[in-house]
Amino acid sequence: MVTKAASSWLLPEGRVAVMGILNVTPDSFSDGGLFVDPRKASQHAFDLIAAGADIIDVGGESTRPGASPVTRDEECARVLPVITAIRERSEIPISVDTSDPVVMAEAVAAGADFINDVRALTRPGALAQAAALGVPVCLMHSPAEPAIMQVRPRYADVVAEVRRFLSDRMAACLAAGIAQEKIVIDPGFGFGKTLVHNQALMRALPEFAALAPVLIGVSRKSMAGDLLGLAVGERLQTSIALALAGIRGGARVVRVHDVRETVAAVRTWEWIFEPKERVT
Repeated sequence: MVTKAASSWLLPEGRVAVMGILNVTPDSFSDGGLFVDPRKASQHAFDLIAAGADIIDVGGESTRPGASPVTRDEECARVLPVITAIRERSEIPISVDTSDPVVMAEAVAAGADFINDVRALTRPGALAQAAALGVPVCLMHSPAEPAIMQVRPRYADVVAEVRRFLSDRMAACLAAGIAQEKIVIDPGFGFGKTLVHNQALMRALPEFAALAPVLIGVSRKSMAGDLLGLAVGERLQTSIALALAGIRGGARVVRVHDVRETVAAVRTWEWIFEPKERVT
């Protein structure tokens, strides 16, 4: 097994990390069913690495609007063989996209370096488990479970409410013993938000970046298609535009499907606006 320092998952100051999405699910909104075979999933991971991914995010439960939950055993059966296969051949940082404390522990034991939780460690036992594992965590805002999150989402002030939620979850992490430098936050674009809510959050990203490093996931989402009436497969350009807008607002990690194209755009952006950093 290839081993690596857990702290090296986040790139040096001034460099944005491109996180490649690897959904090993039958029902994800964009690539559901493509990588349910562990061999195909592992090969896709290495394709993402070759395309320039800095992190691979492995998820075994779809969190698209309307998605149904999966059992813990099914989630483990989906993600663990893939994480193991990646770690056997590569030292690239691996993120596990899960909310289940047992899956977290099993995934880290298999080689994952980072917990990416769309429920912000709110499930019973998740916070204590993450603290015990000692790996970095991403806390995402979502107002409800995927099955109902897009049913008339309402906020009095979406920016203030999301910021308050993430601040509270950060405080809970600190109280549980998770170090500040191991906390990343995600405003949860598309999770219980309308296009107007997403726009407000994108404009307010500097406020979130002042709290902690920010991860954003905007790739192929409805906010990348609704404005121009684009189908999922037609959202490459708008997804990249949103990623760059997020970087302008202070995002440090962009979670994407189209790694090669996004890496080219991001490294060009850095060449223009971060001249002190060497772009390779």
